[in-house]
Amino acid sequence: MSQAKTLTAAEQQQVLHYISQHKFAARNRAMFLMGLYSGMRVGEIASLRLGDVLNADCSVKCEVRLRADQTKGKHPRTVFISNKLQLELAGFMSTRNVPNNPAHPLFITAGRRAFSANVMTQHFYWLFKKAGISGASSHTMRRSFITTLASKGIGVRVLASLAGHRSIAVTQRYIDVHDDMKRNAVELV
Repeated sequence: MSQAKTLTAAEQQQVLHYISQHKFAARNRAMFLMGLYSGMRVGEIASLRLGDVLNADCSVKCEVRLRADQTKGKHPRTVFISNKLQLELAGFMSTRNVPNNPAHPLFITAGRRAFSANVMTQHFYWLFKKAGISGASSHTMRRSFITTLASKGIGVRVLASLAGHRSIAVTQRYIDVHDDMKRNAVELV
């Protein structure tokens, strides 16, 4: 099985444009950017509850502490939420009328139920397909996150920690080398 596609900046904009033209735009944008800007797995995103992401005053946390049962490897980890993602999530929350219940799902389906990891995986498959991005999958945002940071010079140990990988060898397989990275590299000589 081939690895998920990494998105260029133009493809990211293409997806965001597609999302903006369809139902549930705020939710889909927030889910997409959650993966793209945090590197979380789709199963982790689907498992999020309001209390994981929001402080008591309903502001967005700068760190999400995932419990062991929320992660693939069953190891708790901290996901750092950038200022850009905090603003996106705050914007999304302003569109929702949600109960003041920390256990309520962050993202819900059209049927007003929590997403399962499988349903969210299928959701992203169809979203990318309809947006005209071939080769993309639910893992695309995670690979794009890691590749983007690698292209900006972030070391593999930091990347592994951000991704929740216990081995840097696993993280290295996520990094997609593209022509811009090679051009920038030779300019350093």
